[in-house]
Amino acid sequence: MNNNIEILPGKLNCSFLSMCLLLLGISAPVMAEGQSSGVNFGGPDAVENRIAEDDSEKAATITKRAAQSWFDWKKGLQEKRGISLALDYTGVFFKASDSLGKDKASSGIFRFYGSWDLVGRGTKNSGAFVWKVEHRHKYGDVAASDFGIGELGYVGLFEAPFSDQGTRWTNIYWRQRFNEGKTTMLAGFLDTTDYVDVFALASPWTGFMNFAFSTGTTTIALPNDATLGVAAGTMLTNKMYLIGGITNAYSDPTEPLDGFDTFFGDNEYFTSIELGWTPGQDRIYFDNTHITLWHVDAVNQTAAPQGWGVAFSYVRYLDNKLMPFVRGGYADDGGTLMQKSLSLGLGYQEIAGRDLAGLAFNWGEPNETTWGLGKENQYTTELFYRYQLAQQFAITPNIEYIKNPALNPTHDSIWVFGLRARLAL
Repeated sequence: MNNNIEILPGKLNCSFLSMCLLLLGISAPVMAEGQSSGVNFGGPDAVENRIAEDDSEKAATITKRAAQSWFDWKKGLQEKRGISLALDYTGVFFKASDSLGKDKASSGIFRFYGSWDLVGRGTKNSGAFVWKVEHRHKYGDVAASDFGIGELGYVGLFEAPFSDQGTRWTNIYWRQRFNEGKTTMLAGFLDTTDYVDVFALASPWTGFMNFAFSTGTTTIALPNDATLGVAAGTMLTNKMYLIGGITNAYSDPTEPLDGFDTFFGDNEYFTSIELGWTPGQDRIYFDNTHITLWHVDAVNQTAAPQGWGVAFSYVRYLDNKLMPFVRGGYADDGGTLMQKSLSLGLGYQEIAGRDLAGLAFNWGEPNETTWGLGKENQYTTELFYRYQLAQQFAITPNIEYIKNPALNPTHDSIWVFGLRARLAL
């Protein structure tokens, strides 16, 4: 899902690694994106899932699809050569009622991504080369990802991927399916948010904008994107699944090949394992209950301490309209934002693929190792409405209320108004 926290790398002990070579993230039609056909692996923002969802028809206000010849050409390329391609551009803007510094932030990201089925094309046990390259930039003085901590004194992130990092990689890996599509392995430069604590409404491109409602509810020490590692997963039964992986604890997406030296030289790892229940494989990431364990080694390059933690998630999809959820986590060091966190909320979509509304509340206890002792508990509420104007274009306004921003001695509460626009081709 690309919710990378570029300030919080972590680490893990090798005694845990042997358990973590089984990783699974299976996707299906999701509330946040409509109803796509087929079952793939990974979260809603995994490359192949994102392409499938964006290529599917939406119940938009403007029903006629622009650039239809482009989509026809892409479909032909996929059928003839097994190559799937996509481009998108997303811009975000935030304005705060009060701040310690700047009260505005804005950023944009251009992405080019795709997959190439090279083994077993057309079968359930296919193998593919997957990639994603991006350009991340700010429009004004402050990038969106720097807004919360840097300007508001808020222990949290608004639209975490939207930095000013420039050209960088997110994915370069091989994806192989086995066991009639019930088992998958990934190897290469990964985005851990594609498979760790996956949640349909967590996408920074289409769902909630505050990281409190995303991967780990701010209690997992996630490495940056393009982190070298291995992940694999399988359905244990028709309703039980297992997810796990091991990657570098530190990565630099602008120089991903340095990850080989880091992985084999520094031996600083992020490891996770997840056990979950779902009504069926085709409903796994939008209708499931799971628990995720993680561990991260100390990172010399960033001075982040080692740590471990646990996250849990309970999500249901009712009548193909309502998605109530309860998610939370606990961290013991690791350089995380929060030590304890709990989020609960609701998503609503009257017609699959059309407008989407989300409302959620988060309570968080700042991590004492990261921020020091004596920080107050922090409360965050977010309401967003994603308006599907056209087949390829959606606009999402949101409003957030922050109570007790933990690093802000001046303001007891702050209102934040946001706007996101996304064009997908």
